[in-house]
Amino acid sequence: MSLKPFDLNLRHLRALAAIVAHGSMSAAAQAVNLSQPALTQGLAKIERQLGTSLFDRRADGVRPTQSGLLMAERVGAALDHLAEATRSGLRGGGRGFARPDLLMTATQLHAFLSLVEAGSFAGAAIRTGITQPALHRAVRDLEQLCGVPLAERSGRGLVVTSAGRKLARGVRLAAAEIGAAIGEISPDPGIGSGITIGAMPLSRALLLPAAIASLVRAESRAAIDVREGSWRELVDPLRDGSIDLMVGALRDPPPAGLRQDHLFEDRLVVVARAGHPLAAIPDPTLADYARYGWIIGHGDTPLRQHWQDLFAGATLPLAPIECGSVMVIRGVLHQSDLLTLLSPEQVAIEMESGALCQIGPPLHHGERPIGITTREGWRPTGVQQRFIEMLREAARATRLQESE
Repeated sequence: MSLKPFDLNLRHLRALAAIVAHGSMSAAAQAVNLSQPALTQGLAKIERQLGTSLFDRRADGVRPTQSGLLMAERVGAALDHLAEATRSGLRGGGRGFARPDLLMTATQLHAFLSLVEAGSFAGAAIRTGITQPALHRAVRDLEQLCGVPLAERSGRGLVVTSAGRKLARGVRLAAAEIGAAIGEISPDPGIGSGITIGAMPLSRALLLPAAIASLVRAESRAAIDVREGSWRELVDPLRDGSIDLMVGALRDPPPAGLRQDHLFEDRLVVVARAGHPLAAIPDPTLADYARYGWIIGHGDTPLRQHWQDLFAGATLPLAPIECGSVMVIRGVLHQSDLLTLLSPEQVAIEMESGALCQIGPPLHHGERPIGITTREGWRPTGVQQRFIEMLREAARATRLQESE
């Protein structure tokens, strides 16, 4: 059974930085308020669980191995996430401890996150194999540390409070850091090869499939989880650490706490069914476009704004359908004279097969920056970094194909 982040003792993990800093087990034990035998035994257990040595024992003290340095660095980032979760309004009216993050245990965090994800103590018990009384006790102890309710009963279910949501995000991010460390230092190459990708609509047709196929060829044991959605649907899971990166249209300006890496500029085109009356016109006018109904994006999406910009200063044509699903849009276009704005990449297969066609030239002001969105401070594992490089290569290959 693979090692999970909260299988490791959090108190002993907190001591890793002190051991690195002091180079002495006795000095580190004093710094973290543990007895030296307890710290020595705790470190030995962590090394057994990880299957690798974190420190070299010498006559003049202890020195971290490369695995030890990596583990201490990742654990430090994990603890920073927990500290930030408590600093951002978690403590309630002085009832909790001044630094609850320093007192939280892995058991408490595991129980609370399982409760949040399952939505009930019964579901969390099934998911974790921990009894409901033990889960109740762990979550109650965590609430006493924080001084605020983390989940409250509402009808027959539970509702996570605002403070609980902040803590859950910090716990997820902490678990992601520790999990990344476990994978990077594990002697088993199959551990730590996972990547969870948020796929926005534009990336799904050509870019992501090409990059994923390259990763599978290079990393046969890579575990790839693709989660589809719009930017709005994926951004919170990205912030929470539930996904590692998003691929698709970038935002201007970049949202706070997120980093955007540009891959290429996409040019929007008007798309319709093959044989559409406008297909024979090389350069349709706005009046030509306005004679037909449109399928447009929802609300304040960039695609919707581009459509409005296309008809700036003119009366907007009828738009009987609002839709964000490219699959649905393609099906409706094929059976109607409606028009829509899309990237050529999103309908490349349909255009090659002759089911759909581009109407007129690409829009003069229809550029969209396409790229990778990650959390600020996120440090990819080796597999994740290789996938990012493969995304860049796939983007370059796509642009070369278009220029030929």
